[in-house]
Parts: sequence; structure tokens; C-alpha cells
Amino acid sequence: MADEQHGSGGILDSIEETLKEHWIAILVIVIGYFLVKYNLQYGLIRLALSIIGVVVLGRIAWKLWLHYIQQDFISGIDFVLLEIIPPREVLRSPKAMELFFTNALYHWSLKGGAEEWWQGAVWFWFSLEIASIDGQVHFYIRTPTRVRGLIETQMYAQYPQAQVKEVEDYTLAVDEISPKSAWNGWGCEFKLLKPEAYPLKTYVDYGLDKDPKEEFKVDPISPVIELFGSLKKGEQMWMQIVITPSKKEYKTHGTWFGTHDWVEEAREELLRLLSPYTSQRKEQEGAAVIKVARIEIRVPAFLDRVTKAMSAKTGKIGFDTGIRVCYIAKKEVYDMSNRRNLRLVFRQYASPDSNGLVRCNSAQGDAYGGYFIASQKTVMMLANRMLNEYRERAFFHLPLRHHIFSQHHWDWPISGVISLDALIKAYFHHYTFVLNVEELATLWHFPGQILKVPTLERIESKEAAPPTNLPI
Repeated sequence: MADEQHGSGGILDSIEETLKEHWIAILVIVIGYFLVKYNLQYGLIRLALSIIGVVVLGRIAWKLWLHYIQQDFISGIDFVLLEIIPPREVLRSPKAMELFFTNALYHWSLKGGAEEWWQGAVWFWFSLEIASIDGQVHFYIRTPTRVRGLIETQMYAQYPQAQVKEVEDYTLAVDEISPKSAWNGWGCEFKLLKPEAYPLKTYVDYGLDKDPKEEFKVDPISPVIELFGSLKKGEQMWMQIVITPSKKEYKTHGTWFGTHDWVEEAREELLRLLSPYTSQRKEQEGAAVIKVARIEIRVPAFLDRVTKAMSAKTGKIGFDTGIRVCYIAKKEVYDMSNRRNLRLVFRQYASPDSNGLVRCNSAQGDAYGGYFIASQKTVMMLANRMLNEYRERAFFHLPLRHHIFSQHHWDWPISGVISLDALIKAYFHHYTFVLNVEELATLWHFPGQILKVPTLERIESKEAAPPTNLPI
């Protein structure tokens, strides 16, 4: 008798588990049966199409409204370009610049519904720039005027002998790139080779965190400054790193609307990397309750460095980042070799087992793919767009034309010969990714005295002190 009760109980448990697991499919079948039985399916289809239409049009209207109020808010932000003249002797490691980014540029705040959805408030973004004008190398920061005082005080806190001054935007000296102008140009953007959980090679990997003696320093920014300082009169080379505190959201697997931040995404990427070397021992309780008793991960030696680097990256705050470079020159001195050299300017930050930067969105003949090379007129148009996007520091909160006519939507081939985005001259889809402050400080910091580039502007006197009238 007991066996019969146990058997019937097991059958009921199995039925219950089946209902729990497949209740959605069962519900659809039942509803479908009654719709067909009573001939209600056509009315339901019309109702469903009406609801879908309202939802789609409502979402489009909401996106347009949000874009409008954000652009209106952005139009009220005043930006200023600050030139940072480094001191004659830079004795500090890039750790000082890392601390500057953390204290001066990480403006993270929670915005309420009224601010975000009625006023269109957005988070501030900043542009870290290095520019060579006729071979003279300059460091710049473009910032909203509201936080100019904070940037000055924090820069002097880390580099007391530096000088910060407001200057005119150097990009305005180039009117346009076109067949009738005096200028020719080329530009490109960069994206990561691997998911952003994998870090770039940083100043820590080069030993600069240990503050070695000047003659023993190997500074990864030296090749950039040397290249920029080698230009001739009539040539210009620009680099910008546009950043804003990271607010990226990633869909959480196994949920309908759940999201998580870049830190959790990096941890999931690390677990995916280690999954072949992970073993789990499970224990069963009851008919269907299984719990994990133990997880054991055995990291092989060849993954030891990269796993530690991935874990370390999430230990520091991150910024959503976009990187763009341009080479601009008078047509009579335009040098194709400088264009090729600029493509390789970030090779020293690449690590084969971790991550690196690769160029994308190049303003050249193969920009739209396909078998046909774009005409010289189209190439000029792409270069002029790149100039304007550099001047606008455009990576976040783009104009509506960038959203509608983006390669992200139109990039598909017609018989493998030409792309639809080439026919409509689509805008490049800008790639942004998360870099932490250590990676940013590696890409943008003042070189030490070991770099003897005469065209790098520095403060002549090492006795200079910060101004006494800084805002408090």
C-alpha cells in the first residue's frame, strides 16, 4: 500500500513539475483552442496589431521627445578648451594623472525623472586631447565651464608646476576639407579587439608605477609624442579621447528586463573564459531541487596573467570612451606616410592575450566596403565629416541624422558589390567602450624628462607655483 501511495505521489509530482516548466506553452494551446472553436482569432489579430502599432508609434514618439529635450539641454552647456602646459620636470608616475581623472572628471549622479525626462539633463563629457600644430605638441582638455575650476585645482594638486590656460579651439584654423579648400585630411576612430573586460597594456605593465629612475623609464606615450613632434610646417596631427562616467547597461541573462553594469559584465566574461576549467559538484534535495555544493576553478598557467588583469580592471572606476585621430595638412605638404604612421600609434598598448585598439571608420576609399572604391569626392566628404565630428567631440548624444542614417542600420551588401550605406552616404557608427582610469592615464599623461622632444611645450621654470586666486 505504501508503495502504491509513493508511486501515485511520484506521478503527481512529475505532473506538477511539467506544469510548472511548460505552463506558458500549455496556456497558449488552451487559448488557441478556444479562439478557433468560437471563431475569435481574426478579431484578436486585429486587436493585437492595433496594440503593437500603438506601442511602436509610442516608442518612436518617446525617443524623439527624449532626443529633443536632451539636445535643448546640451545647447545650453558652455564648453571651454584648456591647454595644460606640463612642468619642465615631470617626476611623478601616471598614477598622478589617474588620481586627477578620478577626482576631476568622474561626475556621476543620480538624476530624477523630472531632470532626465522633462529637462533632458545628461551627464557631462570631457575630451582629453593631444595636438601637433606644425610639429609643436600641446595637451588640451575640453570641459564644460561649470567644472573648469575643479579641473584647474585638481591639476595643480597633482602637478603644482604645470600651467592651465584657456585657449581658442585649434580645430577652427582648418575651415573645411574639400576640393576647393587648401587642406587635405584623413581620420579614423578606434575600437577594442576583444570585449572590454580584457584590459589594455597599462603603465603598470611598463613598471612606471614603481617610479624608476628617469634613465630606466620606458614610457608608452613616448612614441605618440615623438610622432606628433616630427611634423613639418603646414601639417597637423590630432588625437582626442572623449569620456563620460560609464552608465552602460547590459541585459541580464535569464531575465525579462534585468540589467547589470560593466563590472558585472566583466565578471561574467571572466567566468566564460574560465568555464572549460571549472568543475561543479551538485547535490539533489527532493524531486527537482538541485544545489551547487562546490565550484572549483583551476586556472592554467597561460591564463594566469590575463585573469588577474581582468580582475584588476574592475577594481577602478570606468569611463565610457571614444577615441578619434586626424591628420590634416596643406595639400602641397600632405604626406601619406604620416597617415599610415598614425594608424599604428596605439600598438604599444596591445597585448596578444588581453586586448588592443584597432582602427575603424577610416575616412578613405574603402570606408563603405564592397568591391568599388569610393570616389575622391566621397573621400573628401568623409574627411570633412571626420573634421566636424572631431570639432564637435561627437561620440555621445549625437544629432538625429547620425541615428537615422547610421551604418549600424544601413550596412548590408547588395550582391556583395556595393553597400546600401554607400548609396545614401551613411554616417559612421561610433564605437564606445569602457576604459578604467588606469588605462586612460596610460593613454594621456605627461611624459618624463627622458623624452627629449624640443617641440613639446613645457614650463621653462620649475619654480613656478599654482595661482593663488583659484576658485574654492
